[in-house]
Amino acid sequence: MSKPVDFYYDFVSSASYVAHKRLPKMVQDAGGAINWKPMLLGGVFKAVGNTGPATIAAKGKWMFDDLNRICARHGLPFSVNPKFPLNTVMALRGAIAAGRISEEVRDKYMDVMFDGAWANDDDISDPQVVMELMDNAGLPAQEIANMVQDQAIKDELRANTEEAVERGVFGAPTFFVNDEMHWGQDRVDDVIEALNRNG
Repeated sequence: MSKPVDFYYDFVSSASYVAHKRLPKMVQDAGGAINWKPMLLGGVFKAVGNTGPATIAAKGKWMFDDLNRICARHGLPFSVNPKFPLNTVMALRGAIAAGRISEEVRDKYMDVMFDGAWANDDDISDPQVVMELMDNAGLPAQEIANMVQDQAIKDELRANTEEAVERGVFGAPTFFVNDEMHWGQDRVDDVIEALNRNG
C-alpha cells in the first residue's frame, strides 16, 4: 500500500505550480502517492485572516524574483501571469471532475492548468480559455465542463477548503504526511523525509 501525502493547492498559487512540478516524482520514488486536494486559497485566507504575499508590493516582487531563480535552477518555465490574481474556482472544480474520470485525465488536466497559469500566461479565469486549453491537450473538455456544474463537485471543493482550514492550513501549497504539516514549495525535501520516517 502506497504511503499517502495530502497536497493542498490552488492554481492561483505560483508556489503550488513549482511543487506540482517537483513533488510527484519524489513521492513516487519514495514509495508514496499523492492525494490531490484542490482548495480555494482565497477562502482559506479569509477564514484564517491571512493575505497573499503579492498584496505587499515589495514582498510580491521578491517572491516572483525568487520563483524565477528557483524555476531556472530546476529547468522549469516560469512567467508572472499578467492576469494575476486569477479566479480559479471553475478550474479547480475542473480538477475534481477530471479526477473522477481517471488519474491520467486528472494529471494531464493539472499540467495544462498549472502550465497555463504560470508558464504560458493563459487567463484560466476565463471558462472559454479553459475549454480551449483542454481541447488543445486532447482532454474531454465538454465532459469536464458539464461535470463542474454538478453540486457534488462544488461541494467537494468547498469541503476541501473547510478541511484545510480545520487542519491548520494558512497558505499554499501545504502538505500532510499523516498529521505532520509542511508548507511551501521549498519544503518538498522535508515532505519526503517525513514520508520515509512516518509513512
